[in-house]
Amino acid sequence: MAQLFFHCSNDDGIWIDRRLAAVSDLTEAMQQAAGVVRSLVMAPSGEDWRGWTLHASDDFGDEIFAMPFSSVLGKAN
Repeated sequence: MAQLFFHCSNDDGIWIDRRLAAVSDLTEAMQQAAGVVRSLVMAPSGEDWRGWTLHASDDFGDEIFAMPFSSVLGKAN
């Protein structure tokens, strides 16, 4: 089992995740990451999330994968 942070960034800044998420494998990590993206996008705000990227990093700070929010959101109409 691994523990990951799900940090998020865009060209203007970064949101630091301070809680480690326990995952059993890469598939579960990607599913949790997509859930983080969906929860941020669905929260009331005026933020345009299409330019944001989620960075899954281990507790040593090594990036495991990056997930652009647009890959979860799809293309704008």
